[in-house]
Amino acid sequence: MRDSRDPLAAWRIATEPYYRPVGDEPRRYELAYGRRLPLILSGPTGCGKTRFVEHMAWRLGVPLITVACNEDMTASDLVGRHLLDAGGTVWHDGPLTLAVRHGAIRYLDEVVEARQDTTVVIHPLTDGRRLLPLDKKGEQLAAHPDFQLVVSYNPGYQSAAKDMKPSTRQRFGSMAFDYPPPATEAEIVAHEAGIVLPLAEQLVAIAGRTRALRGHGLEEGASTRLLIHAGCLMRDGLDARASCEMTLTGSLTDDPDVLRVLHDCIDATFG
Repeated sequence: MRDSRDPLAAWRIATEPYYRPVGDEPRRYELAYGRRLPLILSGPTGCGKTRFVEHMAWRLGVPLITVACNEDMTASDLVGRHLLDAGGTVWHDGPLTLAVRHGAIRYLDEVVEARQDTTVVIHPLTDGRRLLPLDKKGEQLAAHPDFQLVVSYNPGYQSAAKDMKPSTRQRFGSMAFDYPPPATEAEIVAHEAGIVLPLAEQLVAIAGRTRALRGHGLEEGASTRLLIHAGCLMRDGLDARASCEMTLTGSLTDDPDVLRVLHDCIDATFG
C-alpha cells in the first residue's frame, strides 16, 4: 500500500548504486537536472545507462520511477485510468502522472519500443508548458518543480520504423553513452561481479573481440552487463568456459560458425 504521507516512498533510492564515471557525465546531468531539461540517453544495450540514472537519482535525492517500454504499452499505462473498487469508479494515477504530480525523475527505458501514439503524451512535458493533459479527467496537470523526464534508447539496434521522430527528439537534450574504455570496464566488472581484476580484464578482452564482430555475424557485441553475469558465475565456482557459454556466446548468436569463433576466442583467452 502506498504511503499517503510520501506517495513516492517506494521509488526513493536509499543505497548508493555503484557507477564508475567515464568522464564528466555526472556534472552534465546535474546541470541538466538543475534546469529540469528533458534528456535522451543513447547507447548500446547494457552499457550502463540505467545504472547511471539510478546513481544520479540517488545523488540528487530525487525519487526515480522507471518503466521499460514495449509495443503493447498504451497511453493509459503511463497516465492512468479509472478503475472500479468498493467505492465505485476511482481514478488511479499511472507512473508518469505520479512522477509529474509529486516530483520524481521519470525514466522511460527503450522509449522507441513504445507506440508513437503513446509517446505523444509526453510532448507537453518537454517544452515550456511542463503540462500533462489528463483527458479522461478533464485536467491539465502542471509538473511538480522536481519533475524531470529522461528517456533512453539504443540507436544502433532500432529499425527505421522504430527510430525516434525528429519532432520528439528535438524536445530533449542528449547524452551519448558507450562501453567504457577497457581498463575502466574491467574495474566495473571486477567490482560488480566480486572477482579479481585480472579475471575481469580477460572477460573485457573477450568482449572487445565480440564487439569487433558487430555487422560481421553479430548484431551486437557482449555488453558490460553480460560480462558481470559471467563474472558472477565464475565467482560462484563455474569454470570460465561454461560461464561464458551461458552468458556471452548463447546470448549473442545461434549461428554455428559464429559460435565456433566465439568458443575459440574463449579457449584462447582462458587456456
